Amino acid sequence: FGVDFRSLRYPGIISADSPPGGGTTDYAVDIFHAALKDNRYTCFLNADTRLPMAYIDDCITGTMQLLEAPAEALTQRTYNVHACAFSPAELAREICDQHSNDFAIDYVPDFRQSIADTWPRTMADLAARNDWGWNPVFGTSDIVRTMLDKLEPVYKPTSIAQPSLGASEVPSAAVGH
Repeated sequence: FGVDFRSLRYPGIISADSPPGGGTTDYAVDIFHAALKDNRYTCFLNADTRLPMAYIDDCITGTMQLLEAPAEALTQRTYNVHACAFSPAELAREICDQHSNDFAIDYVPDFRQSIADTWPRTMADLAARNDWGWNPVFGTSDIVRTMLDKLEPVYKPTSIAQPSLGASEVPSAAVGH
């Protein structure tokens, strides 16, 4: 019928632009908020649960690359994209290296662990790389640095507390004279 159908299968997508929503890969966003707020995180996955991930900017770029690719260059209609894979423990180590050596993580797996156990540990994306040039820029270290940089302002105080003025120190114009 001449339909030009194109589809992407994304890994877990990491972004500082929206709060985590409770999904299985959302620990990889929530951990940054917890690191900056409390310097501690309780993870709902096991320490060694390795899952494929990508930073949002790579996903947007890849989507545009696929949409703009000439139809004759495509060898299939559905593509996987993969940037990196890490476990909660690996991500926590990277946060320790870039943020705080005192960052602590606890592991209390819940129902999402059984979901993660069914997912691939990597996604074969060779066709995307060959057919339309998929080439992610953000690896694990880059994601950690970017997430910390984008979220740090959210958790830093925005103003310096001013000393309070006693009643005798209030300017006379301020009391209606």
